[in-house]
Amino acid sequence: MSEQQQSSELLDTCLMAGRIMIESGSEMYRVEDTMNRIAQNAGEKQSITFTTPTGIFMELGDSGAVQIRQITSRTINLEKVEHVNALSREFAAQTINLGQLHQRLASLDRDVPFFPVWLQIIAAALVSCTLMIIYGGYWQDFISTAVIGATGYAVFYWVRDRLNISYLNEFLAAFTIGLLALIAVRLHLGRSIDMIIIGGVMPLVPGVPITNAVRDVLAGHLLSGIARGMDAIFSVSAIGVGIALIFRFF
Repeated sequence: MSEQQQSSELLDTCLMAGRIMIESGSEMYRVEDTMNRIAQNAGEKQSITFTTPTGIFMELGDSGAVQIRQITSRTINLEKVEHVNALSREFAAQTINLGQLHQRLASLDRDVPFFPVWLQIIAAALVSCTLMIIYGGYWQDFISTAVIGATGYAVFYWVRDRLNISYLNEFLAAFTIGLLALIAVRLHLGRSIDMIIIGGVMPLVPGVPITNAVRDVLAGHLLSGIARGMDAIFSVSAIGVGIALIFRFF
């Protein structure tokens, strides 16, 4: 393999690793560190990386090769982030070569390790009812909150999967949670509409994006931190508007 081909494969591998991590919700400083470590372990000591939530730029200083990758989707899948880091450590330990690293990253990119939908819905139910109690709710609302939280998350998942319109899934899920909480209280199936809603929306709150935005800002990635922070604010606003409509019109 010629030096140009090796540089091209290395760039493609680094950018694939970075793209997978950003699309899966990783912090930007972790993405850049992983990409630079892969390049250094492959013998490139002068790599330059610049990452944003919508694109990655990387240059190999020794060869002068430059490539760009666009980021078109973003979600939260920390399992994929862990897999990329594990593959990077295996490459650093020389248990796999660059070609094997590229193949395994491509396989990870194709085969998305997600929990089944039914398990996600059950988890949303457990998160909703337990956090409702932790925040000072009533045990009489435990079952209602679990059912409403699960239903709200099911709406969130269905809208995201079918329509793929940003922030509409949070809005409709929050509206559904608020409407069901109102119905439950009026039918005497629940006691506190406020606590039921608080518990029900917990699975929708963008906790990881908010945390990553703060960590990016603290790490000096101001552009990425602000962009992710605004994305999280829009998500929270969509949830708030969905709940506010219930209180305004009902």
